[in-house]
Amino acid sequence: MDRSPLVVGIAGGTGSGKTTLANKLKAAIAEDALILSHDFYYRANTEIPFEERAKRNYDHPDAFDTDQMITDVKKLKNFQAVDHPEYSFVTHSRTEHTVHVEPAPVIILEGILIFANEQLRDLMDIKVFVDADADIRLIRRLLRDVKERGRSMDSVLQQYTSTVKPMHEKFVEPSKRYADIIVPEGGENQVALHMLVDRIQALLHHTTLHDLC
Repeated sequence: MDRSPLVVGIAGGTGSGKTTLANKLKAAIAEDALILSHDFYYRANTEIPFEERAKRNYDHPDAFDTDQMITDVKKLKNFQAVDHPEYSFVTHSRTEHTVHVEPAPVIILEGILIFANEQLRDLMDIKVFVDADADIRLIRRLLRDVKERGRSMDSVLQQYTSTVKPMHEKFVEPSKRYADIIVPEGGENQVALHMLVDRIQALLHHTTLHDLC
C-alpha cells in the first residue's frame, strides 16, 4: 500500500518570503508536489458590503475557514482530489470558481497562521517557519499590495499598524515555537532550500524502498 503523502508546512509573517520558498520548493520537486495556501480559505463574507469587508481583520485566525482546509488536506492525504476555493484580494471575497487539485506525493501548506491551529499542525510531517526582519516584511508587503492588489500606500500602512502588526505579535510570532526548522530570508536562503529538498527527497526515497520490502 502506498504511503500517505508527505505534508510540509511553511509559515511566517507577511512578506517573510514563505511563498517564495514554497514555490521554489515545488519547482525543485516538480510534478511530485502541490501547494495549498491558507489564503485560498479566507471566508467569503459575501453578505457584508465591500466597504465593510475592506475594514475587516484578515490577520486573525477567525478570518479563515481552516476547518475546510483541514478537510481538504485529509482528503489529499487519503489520495482523494479536492476543489479548493479561489479568493480575490481585490474584492475581499471568494470568487465563483474553485480550483481542482489532484493528490501528490508532497503537499506544501503555506500561510501566516497555519501553525496556529493544532489540528492542522498535526497533519504536517515537516514544519518550517520563515523569519525576516519586520522592516523588510513591511516593505515587501507595501510593494506587493500596491502593485498587485490595487491598494493605496496609506491603506496598506493603516492596515499594517491596526491589524497586521498586532496579529503578528499575538499569533504568528508565537507559532514559531512549533517549527522543526527556522529559515531566515525565506526563498532567498539557498542553503536552507537545498537542505529541505534533500530531506524531502530522502524521505520519499526511503518510503519507496520501504514499501518495496
